[in-house]
Amino acid sequence: MKNIFIGLMLLTGIHSFAQEAGKVGELLRNEASKNEIETLGSKTTGSRNSNNSGFRNPNSSGSKIKNPNYQWNQNYGYSEVFLRIPEQGYFSIELGDQFISNNSGKFRFFDLPSGRIPISIYDNGYLLYRTTLNVRNNSRMVLDFFTDKGLFLLDSYPVKNQSYGFNDWNDVWNNPYENHGNNWNDSGNYANVMDNNTFGQFLEMLHENARFDDSRLSIIKQQARSTMFTSQQIAVLVKEMSFDKNKLSLAKSMYFKCADQSRYFLVYDAFDFESSKRELMDFIANS
Repeated sequence: MKNIFIGLMLLTGIHSFAQEAGKVGELLRNEASKNEIETLGSKTTGSRNSNNSGFRNPNSSGSKIKNPNYQWNQNYGYSEVFLRIPEQGYFSIELGDQFISNNSGKFRFFDLPSGRIPISIYDNGYLLYRTTLNVRNNSRMVLDFFTDKGLFLLDSYPVKNQSYGFNDWNDVWNNPYENHGNNWNDSGNYANVMDNNTFGQFLEMLHENARFDDSRLSIIKQQARSTMFTSQQIAVLVKEMSFDKNKLSLAKSMYFKCADQSRYFLVYDAFDFESSKRELMDFIANS
């Protein structure tokens, strides 16, 4: 059982979520001075631009647009930062050269370069907090912010540059111009779908550490808390079960963690009995 736990730790890491302010995560020091906090921020929705637009008007004087230098193969970053503010209010987040304002409390930044990136948090235009994030290449940082507690780093874990359903931003933009690159992979449009190499490692760990259905079910369901699977991968996992009742239980639960549900028919072949296939079909039809 100890080996099972170690294997899960290697694959998933420890994912924790702050349900009580300041109880979970690493506190990142507020670098904003007292004077800055008491001053209205300049980069807010209401004060960034009087016409509510960040673009130049091509018809206005002195702003004629000239032919730009096109950057067909811009080196975009593939890192992400997800930040939550579970409080009432209209907040704004400035992360590097990106700026998001809303009252939903959810802020998701994509296409970030790796390295140290400054972050500032505003409440109705007033600066509350400023610090620097150390963003790793091809990673996603998950944070919580509380106005009376501070900014907490909950977790950081790897994401693939194929996370948006294609291999490279440049591939998608350049393909209409007949440049090279593949548009789509077979993993579906999900950021945390398990790639085939990792799935092979997961399957090997399953064979080494879990000989019985109950142990295998426990490991697979634990992994599914933070990972999406393809229908083909799920079919393989279902076949790992010795008894049809366990196969059916796993196939039903994994349907909601499938990245390509339209191909879930692949899972039907994992069953030994026709009655189990029909029960799974009925379950999916009513889901």
